[in-house]
Amino acid sequence: MVDPHNTPARTRPGVVTISTYLLWLFALTQLIGVIITLSTLGTVSRVLDEAYRGTEANGVQNLADITKVITIVSAAILLLLAVVLAVLGVFNNRGSNGARITTWIIGGIMVCCTGGGLASGLAGGGFGGTGQTTGNGPSPEEIQRRLEEALPGWVNPVSTLVGVIGLLSLLAALILLALPKANEFFRKPKQAWEPPVPGAAYPGHPQTSGEPGYPQTPGYPQAPGQPSAPGQPGYPAPGGQPPSAPYGGQSGQPGATPGGEQPGSDRPGPTPPPMS
Repeated sequence: MVDPHNTPARTRPGVVTISTYLLWLFALTQLIGVIITLSTLGTVSRVLDEAYRGTEANGVQNLADITKVITIVSAAILLLLAVVLAVLGVFNNRGSNGARITTWIIGGIMVCCTGGGLASGLAGGGFGGTGQTTGNGPSPEEIQRRLEEALPGWVNPVSTLVGVIGLLSLLAALILLALPKANEFFRKPKQAWEPPVPGAAYPGHPQTSGEPGYPQTPGYPQAPGQPSAPGQPGYPAPGGQPPSAPYGGQSGQPGATPGGEQPGSDRPGPTPPPMS
């Protein structure tokens, strides 16, 4: 018998739990990165404004303001996706295969974004990539040098370390979700078969009279004037039943005469013998 209520509970493997912890760690690193970015955004904007002031590159619109807006929007989007991954980790612990697939999709996007930003920072790009080599604008190297002089010395090392930890934790989390043990956990559980209990009816099989657990048929009320059937109240037992009288004037029938004649019958009686 297939009973969904008796389906054994799935045991979450350790790889899924560790993967969730790594997703939470990645979200924490993104939060730290956003805090560092916002805390240094004022200094970066000031350096860029001073570097591009009075140049042809800054003639149409202020590049410092554009850089500030792009930085804030990018940090907000990355932090939002990191929070989504942290929430997906909770559903991964519950065995949701849809959450695992969504984690792979968003995680892959975050690996590309985080890895690209980290590679740009290690290559010395950073905010200096906004520099222009045409006209009288400063070069990217000059912008990077000014930023390093204006920013605290711990900013670049800490940002790089946080980026590396976040990238490795996200990669490890995605790999753990693809291991065979994780696949067994996210696979739809098979329902266990339970043999029927002795004396109980099989589901869908109607019980008949005489089977265990089948209710006895209640007695039906007797209609007035209807003779009782054997076994019903008021019907005499076979051993104490009086002999039935013969039909049509048998002995024991009310009003019957020895000759079989009914009282008041018009049939003449026997002729008396002649007198001598």
